[in-house]
Amino acid sequence: MKTWLHLQANHRRFRLNKEPARKHPLHRIVGQCISGYRFPGCKIIKDPACGGQQNIPLFCSNDKSNKTEYCNVDLLILEDSKIRAIIEIEETDITPTQICGKFLTSALSSYFIHESENNNPIRMSDSVSFIQILNMSRLKEGTAKPDQWKNLEKSIRKILPIEGSRIRKYKLLYGNISEFKGRHWNKCTELITYINRHFGKDRTSNNDA
Repeated sequence: MKTWLHLQANHRRFRLNKEPARKHPLHRIVGQCISGYRFPGCKIIKDPACGGQQNIPLFCSNDKSNKTEYCNVDLLILEDSKIRAIIEIEETDITPTQICGKFLTSALSSYFIHESENNNPIRMSDSVSFIQILNMSRLKEGTAKPDQWKNLEKSIRKILPIEGSRIRKYKLLYGNISEFKGRHWNKCTELITYINRHFGKDRTSNNDA
């Protein structure tokens, strides 16, 4: 009986580990893109869909509770034990309401708290960049979505900084999955270049170099 239960538990864990890759291919690819570079002095935290092992909850205060938890993000980059970059990836719901909602809940948050960090509150740095990545693989040819997203990016940038929020910069990237994992990784390079510029100096290097 113990052996059967052990095998069943292992099968369930294996299935759950495979599920994010099937349902969230762009999450996995972006996770690989970020992991493919070294960010000296930084720590990368990824959720399971991006290839990590944990959720990434953000809170409005240093009190960890259900009433103070505002959202779970896809990826964090920490520097000097502070949040420097937040990345959110949208695979299917790419409407302005979804995009703005994800941005605002992070903008209203102040701390990342998780048992992986011994439940020590990790606050945002003085300048945080929020990056949203949108999957346009399912869109029809001639769609107006890219133009809509460009306008949305401009509109969000106009209201920054929001009073009381540490998010100072906003970037919206979009493309087909192949553009992030293709031969030249064009969108991946654009993402890394943006993070590099946000950090203010040449901090990145390719792990394959």
